[in-house]
Amino acid sequence: MPTIDANGQTLYYEVHGEGEPLLCVMGLAADTLAWMLQVPAFSAGYRTVIFDNRDVGQSSMADGPYEIADMAQDALALADALELDSFHLLGVSMGGAIAQEMALAAPERIRTLTLAVTFAAGGNWARKLGEVWAARIRRASREERVDELMLLTFSEQFFENTGQVEFVRGMMLQNPHPQDAEAFVRQLDAAGRHDAREGLRSLQLPTHVIGAEHDILVPVWKSLELAELIPGARLTVLDGVPHGVNVEGAERFNSAVLDFIAERAQTPA
Repeated sequence: MPTIDANGQTLYYEVHGEGEPLLCVMGLAADTLAWMLQVPAFSAGYRTVIFDNRDVGQSSMADGPYEIADMAQDALALADALELDSFHLLGVSMGGAIAQEMALAAPERIRTLTLAVTFAAGGNWARKLGEVWAARIRRASREERVDELMLLTFSEQFFENTGQVEFVRGMMLQNPHPQDAEAFVRQLDAAGRHDAREGLRSLQLPTHVIGAEHDILVPVWKSLELAELIPGARLTVLDGVPHGVNVEGAERFNSAVLDFIAERAQTPA
Protein backbone atom coordinates (compact mmCIF):
# COMPACT_ATOMS: atom_id res chain seq x y z
CA MET A 1 0.00 0.00 0.00
CA PRO A 2 1.80 3.19 -1.14
CA THR A 3 1.71 5.85 1.57
CA ILE A 4 3.76 8.93 2.33
CA ASP A 5 4.16 10.83 5.58
CA ALA A 6 3.28 14.38 4.64
CA ASN A 7 2.65 17.42 6.84
CA GLY A 8 2.03 15.28 9.90
CA GLN A 9 -0.38 12.98 8.05
CA THR A 10 -0.01 9.62 6.36
CA LEU A 11 -1.47 9.88 2.86
CA TYR A 12 -2.43 6.97 0.65
CA TYR A 13 -1.72 7.68 -3.02
CA GLU A 14 -1.62 6.09 -6.47
CA VAL A 15 0.33 7.05 -9.59
CA HIS A 16 -0.98 6.09 -13.02
CA GLY A 17 0.57 6.68 -16.45
CA GLU A 18 3.52 8.70 -17.71
CA GLY A 19 4.06 12.25 -18.91
CA GLU A 20 3.51 15.66 -17.38
CA PRO A 21 2.21 15.32 -13.81
CA LEU A 22 -1.48 15.87 -13.10
CA LEU A 23 -2.35 16.02 -9.39
CA CYS A 24 -6.03 15.37 -8.62
CA VAL A 25 -7.68 16.43 -5.35
CA MET A 26 -11.04 14.91 -4.43
CA GLY A 27 -13.85 16.35 -2.33
CA LEU A 28 -15.80 15.74 0.85
CA ALA A 29 -16.15 12.11 1.98
CA ALA A 30 -14.65 10.74 -1.26
CA ASP A 31 -11.46 8.71 -1.69
CA THR A 32 -9.41 7.50 -4.66
CA LEU A 33 -12.25 5.25 -5.79
CA ALA A 34 -14.13 8.38 -6.86
CA TRP A 35 -11.60 8.86 -9.69
CA MET A 36 -12.26 5.48 -11.32
CA LEU A 37 -13.87 7.03 -14.43
CA GLN A 38 -11.07 9.59 -14.79
CA VAL A 39 -7.91 7.52 -14.31
CA PRO A 40 -8.02 5.67 -17.66
CA ALA A 41 -8.56 8.89 -19.62
CA PHE A 42 -6.13 11.03 -17.64
CA SER A 43 -3.34 8.46 -17.37
CA ALA A 44 -3.32 7.91 -21.14
CA GLY A 45 -1.46 11.21 -21.50
CA TYR A 46 -0.36 12.31 -18.03
CA ARG A 47 1.36 11.01 -14.93
CA THR A 48 -1.82 11.07 -12.89
CA VAL A 49 -1.55 11.24 -9.11
CA ILE A 50 -4.62 10.55 -6.99
CA PHE A 51 -4.70 10.30 -3.20
CA ASP A 52 -6.92 10.18 -0.14
CA ASN A 53 -7.20 13.41 1.82
CA ARG A 54 -6.72 13.24 5.56
CA ASP A 55 -9.80 11.80 7.30
CA VAL A 56 -10.90 9.61 4.39
CA GLY A 57 -10.06 6.31 2.74
CA GLN A 58 -6.68 4.81 3.58
CA SER A 59 -5.07 8.04 4.80
CA SER A 60 -4.67 8.88 8.48
CA MET A 61 -7.48 10.23 10.62
CA ALA A 62 -7.00 13.65 12.18
CA ASP A 63 -7.01 14.11 15.94
CA GLY A 64 -8.77 17.47 15.93
CA PRO A 65 -10.07 20.32 13.76
CA TYR A 66 -8.10 21.76 10.85
CA GLU A 67 -8.50 24.12 7.90
CA ILE A 68 -8.64 23.71 4.12
CA ALA A 69 -5.20 25.37 4.04
CA ASP A 70 -3.86 22.48 6.16
CA MET A 71 -5.19 19.99 3.62
CA ALA A 72 -3.52 22.05 0.88
CA GLN A 73 -0.21 21.69 2.72
CA ASP A 74 -0.80 17.92 2.89
CA ALA A 75 -1.13 17.81 -0.90
CA LEU A 76 1.90 20.03 -1.48
CA ALA A 77 3.95 17.83 0.84
CA LEU A 78 2.81 14.79 -1.17
CA ALA A 79 3.97 16.56 -4.35
CA ASP A 80 7.33 17.23 -2.67
CA ALA A 81 7.71 13.58 -1.71
CA LEU A 82 6.94 12.51 -5.28
CA GLU A 83 9.44 15.10 -6.58
CA LEU A 84 6.82 17.01 -8.54
CA ASP A 85 8.42 20.42 -8.88
CA SER A 86 5.47 21.62 -10.95
CA PHE A 87 2.23 19.99 -12.05
CA HIS A 88 -1.21 20.44 -13.50
CA LEU A 89 -3.73 20.66 -10.66
CA LEU A 90 -7.36 19.53 -10.62
CA GLY A 91 -9.69 19.94 -7.65
CA VAL A 92 -13.29 18.78 -7.41
CA SER A 93 -15.80 20.19 -4.87
CA MET A 94 -13.99 20.49 -1.51
CA GLY A 95 -10.93 19.38 -3.47
CA GLY A 96 -11.36 22.54 -5.52
CA ALA A 97 -11.16 24.59 -2.32
CA ILE A 98 -7.98 22.71 -1.40
CA ALA A 99 -6.59 23.36 -4.90
CA GLN A 100 -7.28 27.09 -4.50
CA GLU A 101 -5.22 27.18 -1.32
CA MET A 102 -2.46 25.19 -3.00
CA ALA A 103 -2.35 27.68 -5.88
CA LEU A 104 -2.25 30.63 -3.48
CA ALA A 105 0.52 29.05 -1.41
CA ALA A 106 2.71 27.89 -4.33
CA PRO A 107 1.58 29.50 -7.61
CA GLU A 108 4.98 28.93 -9.20
CA ARG A 109 4.42 25.17 -9.06
CA ILE A 110 1.03 25.09 -10.81
CA ARG A 111 1.11 24.65 -14.61
CA THR A 112 -2.66 24.81 -15.00
CA LEU A 113 -5.44 25.03 -12.42
CA THR A 114 -8.81 23.34 -12.96
CA LEU A 115 -11.54 23.96 -10.37
CA ALA A 116 -14.67 21.86 -10.76
CA VAL A 117 -18.05 22.20 -8.98
CA THR A 118 -16.43 24.18 -6.20
CA PHE A 119 -16.65 27.49 -4.34
CA ALA A 120 -14.51 30.46 -3.34
CA ALA A 121 -16.17 30.84 0.07
CA GLY A 122 -19.20 29.80 2.05
CA GLY A 123 -19.50 32.33 4.87
CA ASN A 124 -22.00 32.19 7.69
CA TRP A 125 -24.53 30.31 5.55
CA ALA A 126 -22.10 27.45 4.92
CA ARG A 127 -21.05 27.32 8.54
CA LYS A 128 -24.68 27.06 9.68
CA LEU A 129 -25.34 24.41 7.04
CA GLY A 130 -22.34 22.47 8.36
CA GLU A 131 -23.63 22.71 11.91
CA VAL A 132 -27.08 21.40 10.95
CA TRP A 133 -25.70 18.72 8.63
CA ALA A 134 -23.17 17.54 11.22
CA ALA A 135 -25.90 17.02 13.82
CA ARG A 136 -27.89 14.94 11.34
CA ILE A 137 -24.87 12.91 10.22
CA ARG A 138 -24.01 11.97 13.80
CA ARG A 139 -27.46 10.40 14.19
CA ALA A 140 -27.56 8.69 10.79
CA SER A 141 -26.63 5.13 9.89
CA ARG A 142 -24.01 4.36 7.25
CA GLU A 143 -26.78 3.57 4.74
CA GLU A 144 -28.61 6.82 5.48
CA ARG A 145 -25.41 8.83 4.96
CA VAL A 146 -24.78 7.15 1.60
CA ASP A 147 -28.37 7.75 0.52
CA GLU A 148 -28.17 11.43 1.40
CA LEU A 149 -24.87 11.92 -0.44
CA MET A 150 -26.31 10.22 -3.51
CA LEU A 151 -29.39 12.45 -3.46
CA LEU A 152 -27.19 15.53 -3.25
CA THR A 153 -24.75 14.49 -5.97
CA PHE A 154 -26.82 12.66 -8.61
CA SER A 155 -29.69 13.87 -10.79
CA GLU A 156 -33.37 13.03 -10.97
CA GLN A 157 -32.69 11.34 -14.29
CA PHE A 158 -29.99 9.18 -12.70
CA PHE A 159 -32.47 7.96 -10.09
CA GLU A 160 -34.92 6.84 -12.78
CA ASN A 161 -32.52 3.99 -13.59
CA THR A 162 -32.97 1.79 -10.53
CA GLY A 163 -30.33 -0.72 -11.61
CA GLN A 164 -27.76 2.07 -11.93
CA VAL A 165 -28.71 3.48 -8.54
CA GLU A 166 -28.40 0.12 -6.81
CA PHE A 167 -25.04 -0.54 -8.46
CA VAL A 168 -23.53 2.77 -7.35
CA ARG A 169 -25.13 2.54 -3.90
CA GLY A 170 -23.77 -0.97 -3.47
CA MET A 171 -20.27 0.14 -4.43
CA MET A 172 -20.37 2.99 -1.93
CA LEU A 173 -21.63 0.75 0.86
CA GLN A 174 -19.01 -1.90 0.07
CA ASN A 175 -16.10 0.54 0.25
CA PRO A 176 -13.60 -1.32 2.47
CA HIS A 177 -12.48 1.98 4.02
CA PRO A 178 -15.69 3.82 4.98
CA GLN A 179 -15.43 7.30 6.46
CA ASP A 180 -16.80 7.58 9.99
CA ALA A 181 -19.17 10.36 11.04
CA GLU A 182 -16.63 12.42 12.99
CA ALA A 183 -14.14 12.44 10.12
CA PHE A 184 -16.93 13.62 7.80
CA VAL A 185 -17.80 16.40 10.24
CA ARG A 186 -14.18 17.56 10.49
CA GLN A 187 -13.91 17.81 6.70
CA LEU A 188 -17.30 19.54 6.50
CA ASP A 189 -16.34 22.09 9.16
CA ALA A 190 -13.09 22.91 7.35
CA ALA A 191 -14.96 23.40 4.07
CA GLY A 192 -17.45 25.71 5.77
CA ARG A 193 -14.65 27.99 6.96
CA HIS A 194 -12.97 28.20 3.54
CA ASP A 195 -12.70 31.73 2.14
CA ALA A 196 -10.14 32.42 -0.59
CA ARG A 197 -11.93 35.33 -2.26
CA GLU A 198 -9.35 37.98 -1.49
CA GLY A 199 -6.37 35.94 -2.63
CA LEU A 200 -8.04 34.70 -5.80
CA ARG A 201 -8.39 38.26 -7.11
CA SER A 202 -4.62 38.42 -7.63
CA LEU A 203 -4.05 34.87 -8.83
CA GLN A 204 -2.18 34.79 -12.15
CA LEU A 205 -2.50 31.22 -13.42
CA PRO A 206 -4.10 29.53 -16.42
CA THR A 207 -7.38 28.63 -14.72
CA HIS A 208 -10.42 26.66 -15.86
CA VAL A 209 -13.59 26.72 -13.77
CA ILE A 210 -16.08 23.92 -14.50
CA GLY A 211 -19.63 24.16 -13.21
CA ALA A 212 -22.59 21.79 -13.48
CA GLU A 213 -25.98 23.15 -14.53
CA HIS A 214 -28.04 20.90 -12.22
CA ASP A 215 -25.73 21.00 -9.20
CA ILE A 216 -27.80 21.34 -6.01
CA LEU A 217 -24.93 20.89 -3.55
CA VAL A 218 -22.64 23.62 -4.95
CA PRO A 219 -24.96 25.60 -7.24
CA VAL A 220 -23.66 26.80 -10.57
CA TRP A 221 -23.64 30.45 -9.51
CA LYS A 222 -20.73 29.52 -7.23
CA SER A 223 -18.74 28.58 -10.33
CA LEU A 224 -19.67 31.88 -11.96
CA GLU A 225 -18.50 33.78 -8.88
CA LEU A 226 -15.23 31.83 -8.83
CA ALA A 227 -14.53 32.52 -12.51
CA GLU A 228 -15.23 36.22 -12.01
CA LEU A 229 -12.80 36.42 -9.08
CA ILE A 230 -9.82 34.86 -10.89
CA PRO A 231 -8.32 37.11 -13.58
CA GLY A 232 -8.60 35.55 -17.04
CA ALA A 233 -10.28 32.35 -15.82
CA ARG A 234 -12.23 30.32 -18.36
CA LEU A 235 -15.70 29.15 -17.37
CA THR A 236 -17.33 25.99 -18.69
CA VAL A 237 -20.81 25.01 -17.52
CA LEU A 238 -21.74 21.44 -18.41
CA ASP A 239 -25.45 21.33 -19.12
CA GLY A 240 -27.84 18.80 -17.61
CA VAL A 241 -25.42 17.31 -15.07
CA PRO A 242 -25.38 17.36 -11.23
CA HIS A 243 -22.64 17.77 -8.64
CA GLY A 244 -21.37 14.25 -9.34
CA VAL A 245 -20.29 15.37 -12.79
CA ASN A 246 -17.18 13.17 -12.76
CA VAL A 247 -19.48 10.14 -12.57
CA GLU A 248 -22.71 11.08 -14.28
CA GLY A 249 -21.07 13.24 -16.94
CA ALA A 250 -17.68 11.55 -16.93
CA GLU A 251 -16.94 11.66 -20.65
CA ARG A 252 -17.73 15.36 -21.01
CA PHE A 253 -16.00 16.19 -17.76
CA ASN A 254 -12.84 14.33 -18.76
CA SER A 255 -12.78 16.08 -22.14
CA ALA A 256 -13.24 19.51 -20.54
CA VAL A 257 -10.34 18.90 -18.16
CA LEU A 258 -7.96 17.44 -20.73
CA ASP A 259 -8.76 19.85 -23.56
CA PHE A 260 -7.90 22.86 -21.41
CA ILE A 261 -4.64 21.35 -20.19
CA ALA A 262 -3.61 20.39 -23.72
CA GLU A 263 -4.50 23.82 -25.08
CA ARG A 264 -2.52 25.66 -22.43
CA ALA A 265 0.46 23.34 -22.91
CA GLN A 266 0.58 24.45 -26.54
CA THR A 267 0.28 28.17 -25.70
CA PRO A 268 3.58 30.05 -25.35
CA ALA A 269 4.14 31.68 -21.96
